[in-house]
Amino acid sequence: MFELLKAGGFLIWPILLCSVISLAIILERSLALKASDVAPPELLDRIRRHLKKGNLDSSTINDIEENSPLGKVLAAGLRNPNQHRVVIKESIEEAGRHVVHDLEKHLPTLGTIANITPLLGLLGTVIGMIKVFSAITTFGVGDPQALAEGISEALVTTAAGLSVGIPSLLFYRYFRSKVNSLTVDMEQQALKFMKILQREG
Repeated sequence: MFELLKAGGFLIWPILLCSVISLAIILERSLALKASDVAPPELLDRIRRHLKKGNLDSSTINDIEENSPLGKVLAAGLRNPNQHRVVIKESIEEAGRHVVHDLEKHLPTLGTIANITPLLGLLGTVIGMIKVFSAITTFGVGDPQALAEGISEALVTTAAGLSVGIPSLLFYRYFRSKVNSLTVDMEQQALKFMKILQREG
């Protein structure tokens, strides 16, 4: 394995670093973007019960806020229950923007890795071919050993760059789609929450 990495030249190391970062982001976002954790389906019913009983004190609201990203959004509305509907809506929207930003955490980095690793592989290919032509100029085409280093570097860096870039791009698009889906779900929950506040208000 080390010989293979060595054959890829110096560009294999940034590609390898990108692969480690990409894997860490994929694992972290896979855990962070579970639908049941982001927008628990039972949270709205729980808030409805609290509103009916009239026992929504600050500690209960804090508990709801810490429950999940959706909890943060709805807690923003619960902190201003006697305000005008427009004020409550603005509070929810402001909290929602912060929550969506948190859901997208590290995704720009993953997208950047998906774009740059194939380019690093392409750069390795170019450098490898330059070495091949340099060897041809020096030794001619009769010495395969002289050509092997450049060809190995070209092939290994290209394969490594694509091997990191393709999965990174797939997961980046998947997570973006997941965030969009969760955002729509939270918006629907927030609309239902507003209707509950109207009925209970």
